[in-house]
Amino acid sequence: MVELMIVVAIVAILAAIALPSYQAQIAKSRRAEGRASLLQAASQMERYFTERSTYATATLGTGGVYPDHTEHSYYALSVAKTASTFTLSAVPSGIHVGDPCGTLTYTEQGVKGFTGSADASLCW
Repeated sequence: MVELMIVVAIVAILAAIALPSYQAQIAKSRRAEGRASLLQAASQMERYFTERSTYATATLGTGGVYPDHTEHSYYALSVAKTASTFTLSAVPSGIHVGDPCGTLTYTEQGVKGFTGSADASLCW
């Protein structure tokens, strides 16, 4: 019985160490999906600008230049635009809402940003 209790204690300690690391890696992969979607959407915005000489009429979502969410819907995408500029935003959604990076942003100038309290190297 004592040996079983020791095994249970060891497993509990290993789980307590491994779980936070696992959760951090999951959040990191979701963030990578958000960053990739922003870059792909920016590429489509640039293509749209090349064809029409304006960003003003570009949209996201059904019938737009890019979907308004990431592949697994961990981020909702939106765009603020003028005729010559745009800022794409990826807002965490669903089970990813509490991400410490907050909203990820990307502009036509290639400026990367975020609104959260995390370190920049973690977010971008």
